[in-house]
Amino acid sequence: MKHRNALLAAVVVFIVHALGNAHYGFFRDELYFIICGRHPQFGYVDQPPVVPLLAALTQVAGHSLWLLRAVPALFGAAGAYVTVLLAEEFGGGDAAQWIAALVYLFCPVLLSFGMKVSTDEVGLFTWPLLAYLLVRIIRGADRRLWLVVGAVAGLTIESKYSVLFFLAALLIALLATRERRILADRWAGAGFAVALLIALPNALWQMHYGFPMWHLLEAGENGKNIKVGPLMYLVQELLITNIFLAPVWIIGVVRLLRTSQFRFLGYAYVLLILEMIVLHGKHYYPADVYPIVIAAGAVSLEAATRIRALRIAAFAYILLLGPVFVPLALPVLPVPVYLSYQTHIREILHVSKRELATEHGRERTKLPGDWADMHGWPAMAATVARIYGSLPPAERAQAVVAASNYGEASAIEFFAPGIPVISGHNQYWLWGTHGASGNVLIDVNGDCGASMHLYQHSRRVTTFDAPNAIGWERDIPIMLCTGIRRPLAEIWPMVRNYR
Repeated sequence: MKHRNALLAAVVVFIVHALGNAHYGFFRDELYFIICGRHPQFGYVDQPPVVPLLAALTQVAGHSLWLLRAVPALFGAAGAYVTVLLAEEFGGGDAAQWIAALVYLFCPVLLSFGMKVSTDEVGLFTWPLLAYLLVRIIRGADRRLWLVVGAVAGLTIESKYSVLFFLAALLIALLATRERRILADRWAGAGFAVALLIALPNALWQMHYGFPMWHLLEAGENGKNIKVGPLMYLVQELLITNIFLAPVWIIGVVRLLRTSQFRFLGYAYVLLILEMIVLHGKHYYPADVYPIVIAAGAVSLEAATRIRALRIAAFAYILLLGPVFVPLALPVLPVPVYLSYQTHIREILHVSKRELATEHGRERTKLPGDWADMHGWPAMAATVARIYGSLPPAERAQAVVAASNYGEASAIEFFAPGIPVISGHNQYWLWGTHGASGNVLIDVNGDCGASMHLYQHSRRVTTFDAPNAIGWERDIPIMLCTGIRRPLAEIWPMVRNYR
């Protein structure tokens, strides 16, 4: 069967995710994606439309964490498939293809992308696919493949904006090598046109709303994100790709740079990392590029282990040290066991939480940010629902819930449907007040607008806590605010929080 290894690798990766993904609970961003997808638009304040639409579709028949996370699992499997195809295209045999598949499987950041719904999931498949298609064109395939390149690029832009940095790196790298010849083709122009056509609706949406994504990027630059220097950024790349297996992709970068026909991919990797360092991108922003260099490294490792004993040793090494970081990327361990395991790994590697944290505040949480943000949401929504249901009918008829961030708002909408929810955070701010007067307001993690003296009466109804939740969702007040002094619509422009 043609591409048998690629198909088997995809099946293995999907099974691993199918068994390991659906634990703990819904992630903050997953809930937000679902709610956004239930309001179909060409764009949203903080992401393009593809991932929210896919997330919402998985929940049409009811709540299902497994079905939701089957989507990133499928993208992860597709990424494994293309990684093996790339290894074959780079000249690798069966051994190289399986080395590529295993290193891909055991790469923590790629495992994480295939574990939960995120805007990175689509790139698991499409970034290496773009490389594969370009290599095929360079090697003489039908030039009409440029149309596919354009479609894939456009779809990826509609999934996550950071692919623009990868596309820019690819274009510059092609121009810098003799493979620039493939750009001088009418089909290449047609491919660019297809990409622009697909991306245009979202670009127009962003333009219409004043490019809110720029505000988010500015917030990241001005205090939200943790900035690191060039050396630490490179260390982070080693850690998130499994420091024991990172030599494979490092060798892959060298191989690409030394191979005339594929040199543009080596240049593209280097340029992409430089872009991230200069712009202070988070360590995982360029991670969808790693299947490409892993595939190239696998071919070099195959060539270096022609002796049977060496090849057996190479596979044994990968199978022994590859799984070490799997419990840190898939939620497969009970929380107490995970915490103990995490501590041991950090002690062995002499790595602190801060060295891998990407945003201020997350490093102070007992669990890693992603894991912590999978805890507490159903209970918080149930607490809000009880307070809402206990209001006298006259108050309940005009009551609205205000949440301090999109995680809280989305959790209440998802787990307590029917309760009106507003928030000034990101897309929720654009959705507005839904006509609510605000005269009776349940304020989650807020203070009833104390600084503006907004309400005549306010009291803390309860304090909600979830022991394993992220730090800023611990011991949060839930207030009841009545007798608004200014119309809610009047103050709405002042509560916008794009970050």
